[in-house]
Amino acid sequence: MYVVKFEDLNKSDIGIAGGKGANLGELTQAGIPVPPGFVVTAQAYEKFMDEAGINDSVMGILDKIDINDTKALQAAAEEIKKIIIEAPIPEDLVLFIREYYNELCQRVGEDDTDVAIRSSATAEDLPEASFAGQQDTFLHVSGDDEVIEYIRKCWASLFEARAIFYREENDFEHSKVYIAVVVQKMANADKAGVMFTVNPSTGEEIALIEGSWGLGESVVSGDVTPDNYQVDKKDNEIINVTISDKKVMYTNDENGTSIKVDVPDELRKERVLSDEELIELTEMGKRVQAHYGEPMDTEWAFEKGNLFLLQARPITTLGDVVEEAADESSDLGDVLVRGLGASPGMASGVVKIVLDIDELDKIKDGDIMVTTMTTPDMVPAMRRASGIVTDEGGVTCHASIISRELGIPCVVGTGDATTTLEENSGVTLDGKKGLVFEGISETKEEAQVQAGAVEAAPIITVTEVKANVSMPEAAEKAAATGADGVGLLRTEHLMLTSGIHPGKFIADGEEDKLIDTIADNVQIVADAFYPRPVWYRTLDAPTDEFITLEGGENEPREHNPMLGWRGIRRELDQPEILKCEFKAIKKLHEKGYTNIGIMIPLSQSPEELKQAKALCSEVGFEPHKDVEFGMMVEIPAAAIMIDEYIKVGIDFVSLGTNDLTQYTLAVDRNNEFVAKHYSEEHPAVMKLIERTIRKCAEAGVKCSICGQAGSVPHIVEKLVEFGITSVSSNTDAIADVRKTVARAEQKIILDAARKRLE
Repeated sequence: MYVVKFEDLNKSDIGIAGGKGANLGELTQAGIPVPPGFVVTAQAYEKFMDEAGINDSVMGILDKIDINDTKALQAAAEEIKKIIIEAPIPEDLVLFIREYYNELCQRVGEDDTDVAIRSSATAEDLPEASFAGQQDTFLHVSGDDEVIEYIRKCWASLFEARAIFYREENDFEHSKVYIAVVVQKMANADKAGVMFTVNPSTGEEIALIEGSWGLGESVVSGDVTPDNYQVDKKDNEIINVTISDKKVMYTNDENGTSIKVDVPDELRKERVLSDEELIELTEMGKRVQAHYGEPMDTEWAFEKGNLFLLQARPITTLGDVVEEAADESSDLGDVLVRGLGASPGMASGVVKIVLDIDELDKIKDGDIMVTTMTTPDMVPAMRRASGIVTDEGGVTCHASIISRELGIPCVVGTGDATTTLEENSGVTLDGKKGLVFEGISETKEEAQVQAGAVEAAPIITVTEVKANVSMPEAAEKAAATGADGVGLLRTEHLMLTSGIHPGKFIADGEEDKLIDTIADNVQIVADAFYPRPVWYRTLDAPTDEFITLEGGENEPREHNPMLGWRGIRRELDQPEILKCEFKAIKKLHEKGYTNIGIMIPLSQSPEELKQAKALCSEVGFEPHKDVEFGMMVEIPAAAIMIDEYIKVGIDFVSLGTNDLTQYTLAVDRNNEFVAKHYSEEHPAVMKLIERTIRKCAEAGVKCSICGQAGSVPHIVEKLVEFGITSVSSNTDAIADVRKTVARAEQKIILDAARKRLE
């Protein structure tokens, strides 16, 4: 499928339509008012790249890039975009696009109707990442020739310098990220903006709405400080209205082109949204959140009094630790500027004022970036900064979204920070209250708050709340949440980032190098959490992922790698690799890191557990005596036979509910045709989970969970009730999971007390 209408797409079609396109299809199917359109699919982009014969040239340039060399990165990006812009588009693809555009014109009753051309990367708008502004959007495009021209420009924007940098930093393989293009009828908005269905910083159940005059581009880009509204979703009570001085807006010129103009004087400080419009928006937000089953980040527009939704995606920053911000009357110093608190936390550093993209090199590690408004091209410098301050923007602008994702404090909409703050002066900013103080704070307590390690009132739970960790570089942030340990440390990423297949180390006689590679990376995590426990899962190597590594050319081609040669079944076929892993953990224990335990993945038989323990003994590392030894429960067979595993001997188990659900229901959650049937709350899955927890509790075996179910509040409540020992979740969900666990424990105590009184 090269071109697909919104009506024929849903949220599971990310592989076809990217995040933006899939969600527009989902909204359309749900009956939400969405301007009509279609998607030129990721498969169309793939066809273009293949038939133009430019893949090798593009990937060759990418292989040589040093993303930290800004000028070289920009030059490489321009070279790649030029290759794409000059390459021919297959004629049959051109005909498809013309046909669908002309059909859209007929549907809306307009010749050469104006459309928005929006990029929709296949890794975009996923729960674990926000690709805000990484690729391009073009407004007011009309005529089939222009549509085709700007679709090609969207394809090229997949290789903007900012997009290349972001993928490298977040370990997205360039060759595995495709781009779909959304072609959607323009909403000629009188007023537009963004709505979060919960507060993105605190998770409070309020609709947080920002709006300004004209098209929503002014709000999303941060060109304007929009009006800010908060509505209590329980009763639609409007609890806060902040009217801003809205200086600019995007509108149409006489040629139908989107241009930035000054807001008329009489509208600059005029309220954008009426009470009635706010309630209409809030009701729409509640409807969308209920449909998706999670808090959403949406873009909206009013055109001639009619409300349209232009986009919806999951909020990606919930669950971050929210620290108690400083009081304005504290001894941090005089308040120099005030704005909106956009990303909570405290940060101190030296002011660096950036008024032009050519000045980004002046931002060094720990500086405070002060600018009119950030752009996607500034993301590399934002990563180096300890805090962000902007003149313009609201809590839904680019600076706010990226700062929350990066976990750095941010104050936006100050109006005059670039002219009030002095270059190279020291300041401290409060990203919750929106204040910037004179001077640098260096007390130990404040430094801890800045690192995210201190909460005002720590919550103590009997059920431990642990973190899932995939990358050593993520350990420090995970440990700073106060997590009780690591419930799952995956090995696969260590191998993928090394770029070398573990079998190649063995084949080349470099076992010691493999041992050191594993040990050095695991030590980073063990050190960050010491003495809290870290459960290391041995290699679960799917053939389709490892085939790309150096030395991976002999990996078998499997029709369904998920059900294939992976997990402990593979490791027992390649015992030398498994023994190197055991030796690496032994080496760390001998260095004093006795907080590391070992667990084996994807076991279907107690005999596999026996064999793995025997191999561990062979390297002089005795399970249960020298090291805690456990297993994952990811297969129904393991859950059903948990009694037999306990007899063989295990110190702990961890429920891998993502795979357990897929194997129980015969559903591949990444398959767009069946993903809607994937549910960790299916009665069969919950029965297997409950059985495992209760059997382990009876035998005194520690039991944890590391799948997505461990981050769902009402499931967590059931797990605590079943008697689970710990819950392991993604770093950004730890604070919320701990609150849920505490409530569940309190409920059990109260229920028991009430029964005694009956």
